[in-house]
Amino acid sequence: MTLHGPAGDPHRFGTEAFYASLGRAFVAMCAVVPFLFLIEVLDEGLQAGFDTAAGIIPRRIQGLDGVFFSPFLHHGFAHLYSNSVPLILLGTFVLAAGARRFLWSTLVIVLVSGLGVWFTGSPNSVVVGASGVIFGYLGILLTRGIVERSWWNFAVALLVGLLYGWQVLGGILPTDERISWQGHLFGLLGGVVAAVLFRRRRTDLTGPYHPESTVPLP
Repeated sequence: MTLHGPAGDPHRFGTEAFYASLGRAFVAMCAVVPFLFLIEVLDEGLQAGFDTAAGIIPRRIQGLDGVFFSPFLHHGFAHLYSNSVPLILLGTFVLAAGARRFLWSTLVIVLVSGLGVWFTGSPNSVVVGASGVIFGYLGILLTRGIVERSWWNFAVALLVGLLYGWQVLGGILPTDERISWQGHLFGLLGGVVAAVLFRRRRTDLTGPYHPESTVPLP
C-alpha cells in the first residue's frame, strides 16, 4: 500500500496534492451550475411547468418523486442565482475530499432533506431548489471539522457561516412562508449524518502499520 507523505497527501492542507484536488473539485462544481441554468431556461422557455410536475408536494404521493428531482429545479433565475455561489463554494470543499464520499453524502442529504420536507411541509405548497443540499454541505464541513479533526473544513464552514450567517439562521427558522425552512433544517441534519457515516477512519488517515517496512517521507 502506498502511503502519502506531506507533499503528496490530498487531504492535508497546504500540499500540492491538496490544491490540485481542490482545483479539480472547483471546476466540477462550476460545471454543475450551467446545467441547472439550462434546466431553468428550458422550464421558462417552453413553459414546461417542471416545478409543479417534479417538485416536492408534502404528504402527497404524486409529489414524492420530487425528493430526487427538486434540487435541480428553482423558482426562477433569481432563486437560482442566490443558490449558485454557495453551492459552488461549499460543494468544492466537500467534493475535494473524494468523489465517492461526495456522491454518497449528497444522496443522504437529498433523502433526509427531501423526506423531511415531504413529511413536515405544507401540503398546499410545492418545494424546489438546491438550498437543502447547500445546507447539507455546510453540515458536512462543520461535522468533519470535529469528527475528523479537519480544522480547515471547520474553518471553511465557519467562514461561510460568517458570510451567509443571516441566511443560515433565517433559513432554518420558520420566519418566511416562502422559504422551506424544513428543507434547510433537514438538509443540515442530513449533512451531519453523512459526515459521520462517511468519515475517514483513523486507518484512512495513517494507513496500516507494517513494522517490517519503512516509508520515507520527503
